[in-house]
Amino acid sequence: MEAPPQRGFSEEQFRAACRELGQTAPGPPWQLLVESMGVSIYRLYDEQSGLYEYKIFGGLADCPPKLCADVYMDLEFRKQWDQYVKELYEQTYDGEKIIYWEVKYPFPLSNRDYVYIRECQEMDVDGRKIWVVLAQSVSVPQCPEKPGIIRVKSYKQSLAIESDGKTGSKVYMYYFDNPGGMIPSWLVNWAAKSGVPAFLKDIQKACCNYSKRT
Repeated sequence: MEAPPQRGFSEEQFRAACRELGQTAPGPPWQLLVESMGVSIYRLYDEQSGLYEYKIFGGLADCPPKLCADVYMDLEFRKQWDQYVKELYEQTYDGEKIIYWEVKYPFPLSNRDYVYIRECQEMDVDGRKIWVVLAQSVSVPQCPEKPGIIRVKSYKQSLAIESDGKTGSKVYMYYFDNPGGMIPSWLVNWAAKSGVPAFLKDIQKACCNYSKRT
């Protein structure tokens, strides 16, 4: 039996994330949703799904970019600082590294889970050193859906980080997922307007704790 073709990301996808980091705001039709705690969040309505894609621009004071990337990539450490993680691990199936991630949702909603691939590259763009992490959902037979948990089948994320010229980082993030089921609008709004800035603050705190461990 032949091994399945390797999925992955193109060089252009990494470079596209770097280009986004070079701007402070996307042009139309992206709309500014909120500015909070030094973070600007833009959204774009996706006709096909009826959901929004998000672009986030912000900064992390006193968190160097390599440290941010290390914290973001460390799944074991994330279990300690991300309160919404129920289960998170990486496995290799048919030579491909796959991440399984179950996310806690507030009662009475069902938890969601993700099966995805990701890759981190350290880029050199005109002398700027940029760390880029790309992730997207995949389907693998070894990770079937579980009863009582809704599988997120459409998930894409890009993260680009570079130095802010001081002791911190400039951050760009693109995010889209289709959580399935009926999600109340208040929860969608909370996640976009408050959850994302709070998540970046949690990463900032995690960076401080991560550097203390070494």
